[in-house]
Amino acid sequence: MNVPLLNNVFFARLADMVSRSSRDGCAVFSPFLDERECAEAQQWCLHNAGGLRYMLWGGFPEARRRMLAVYPDYCEGYIKEEYPFVCLTLSFRREDRLTHRDILGTFMGMQLKRNVIGDIVTGEGAAQVFVTDVAGKAIMSGVRKIGRVGVKISDSEPFEMEVVQEFRAVGGTVASMRLDCIVSLAAGVSREKASCLIRGEKVSVNHLEVTAPASELESGDVISIRGCGRFLLSDIGDTTKKGRIHVTLQKYI
Repeated sequence: MNVPLLNNVFFARLADMVSRSSRDGCAVFSPFLDERECAEAQQWCLHNAGGLRYMLWGGFPEARRRMLAVYPDYCEGYIKEEYPFVCLTLSFRREDRLTHRDILGTFMGMQLKRNVIGDIVTGEGAAQVFVTDVAGKAIMSGVRKIGRVGVKISDSEPFEMEVVQEFRAVGGTVASMRLDCIVSLAAGVSREKASCLIRGEKVSVNHLEVTAPASELESGDVISIRGCGRFLLSDIGDTTKKGRIHVTLQKYI
């Protein structure tokens, strides 16, 4: 599979993390990484971490934004406790409504960088967000409102929000499990157009850009198409009499 990599600066930072952990004999942590950076970091560490361990963690198993830890093996038993982030709980009136965008916008308005903010999970009357320790102190001392909504912020509660991802099923048949066939079905375009999207670096598989239309996909793969959304290849079914394959995609909504 043809997978373009992130720029050399990113990998130089990973190499520096490995060097510092090896030299000092302690855990070294990255800022929060987005999903593509997480995928690239895991791929890079697999071949370059040497005798060190590594872990990506964002505070809960389904977290999309995570920090990378590189550490000696003796840290394994307590490494999650050492991550330099905190879970903030925002409480507000149940009749008010705060979105991910509202909360992120307020934090970014404080001149906080995106890489100090992890996942934001919202619900009725509450939201929880992971931020670095330093950012957490700034937010707790400086934020009393999100937009027009008054909030109380605590750093003493564990993460307990329900993470619900909704999907819309997209089903059909494809000639093969090639990427261009699946993109054609997902985006509702011709296979030729799908190939153009792929070669134009507008498609990623499992958060990594793929530019080869003939790449083969498997059940469980996540396909992102710029301008169309994200899809989970959830089921590969039987083959029709004409040799086409039944597949089911779940579109993230």
